[in-house]
Order: sequence, then structure tokens, then C-alpha cells
Amino acid sequence: MDSSEDPSNACVDGDASTSGGPGYRLFDRRASIHQIMGGGKAADVLLWKRRRVSCGTIVVATVAWILFERSGLSFLSICSDVLLILIVVLFLRANYAAFRNKQLKSLPELELSEEMVNSVAASFRVKINYVLLMAHDITLGKDFRLFFKVVLSLWLLSVVGSSSSFFTLAYIGTIISITVPALYSKYEEHVDKYFGIIHQKFSKHYKLVDESVIRRVPPALSKDKET
Repeated sequence: MDSSEDPSNACVDGDASTSGGPGYRLFDRRASIHQIMGGGKAADVLLWKRRRVSCGTIVVATVAWILFERSGLSFLSICSDVLLILIVVLFLRANYAAFRNKQLKSLPELELSEEMVNSVAASFRVKINYVLLMAHDITLGKDFRLFFKVVLSLWLLSVVGSSSSFFTLAYIGTIISITVPALYSKYEEHVDKYFGIIHQKFSKHYKLVDESVIRRVPPALSKDKET
């Protein structure tokens, strides 16, 4: 009895998740938030499983934002001053320890491994190729939906960018990334429920627009026509 009912239940859950029903999950994900974020130390910080580091990140981001926005100094000037103070302190500390015949703890060597560089380069290559593919499809007029999404996203970025500086946007992005995932992880069921209702209503309206407007847009003419 139980084994015969499982396929039907799976189908119901699948239909519900795609239609915005009770089984809907945000971004149509199949894994937990911690797994989606990589499951490492960064995910622990973003989900507040390491509270001290998470609080420290907010404090450092706030102090940095105040320095960049309220001090009136440029980014290059602040970075130069911080590096200057750090180098002077470390140099004096090393000479003071040598004068007192004290042995300092050895500092770790700062070196990028070849595997790390290759991994980062491969990741960037995949993302850049994906962006280039999207640009290729848009310029050829193959995907009107993708064109609409990109235009809307760029317009929103332009509006937000014109109203605030880069450092303010970076600070807001940092605060959002350190708080929203944790709040979503805590109230996951309630958020998925309400977003499922919104998704269901939006899908209905988008279907009407798609049938009445988007599908009536003539497809791009091919350059190589058959004569």
C-alpha cells in the first residue's frame, strides 16, 4: 500500500513545487541552505552558526563603511594608510623582540597555490562563458524573456546606483548577505509558503502576458534563408 502510493505523492509534490503550492520551495531548490552555500566555514558564518565571526563581520563592515563614507578620504588613501601602519607596527615589533632577545612566533607564508589559481580561473571561465552565451542569444533576438530580464535588471541597477555610492551598496550587500540567509533558514517554512502563493499568482499573470504579447512578437529572421 505504502509503496504504491509513493509515486503519486511524489507527483503531487512535484506539481505543487512548480505551481507554487504547499510543496513550493524558494528558487526550486532540492538541497538545504547550508548545502547550497557550500557547507563550509563561509556558510556557517552566513547562517550564524559561528556567532562571533558573524558579529565581527558586521562590526568590521560598519566601521569600514563609516571610514569610506564619512571620513571623506579616498579608497586608495585609506588602504595606503592602513598598510603603512600595519607594516610599521610589524617592523617595530620584530626589532623590539630582537633587542629583547625574544623569539616571535613564525608567520605563515603567504603564497597562492597552483591548484587554487586554476580552480578560481576555471570557475571564472565558466561564468564568463555563460554571460557571453546570454549576450549572444540577446543580440540575435533568440530569447525575448531573457532580453526582458536583463533589461529590467540593468535598469534596476542603474536606478539603485544613481541614488547611492559603491561603498554604500557594498555595505548594504554585506549586511543583507549576513542576515537574510539566517532569517530565511529560521523561518523557512513560512517564507516558502508565502512566496509559493506569490509565485502562483505571478505565474498566472505572466501566462496571460505571454499568450497575449510575447508569443505575438515575430521571431528573429534567419540570415541564411533558403532560396
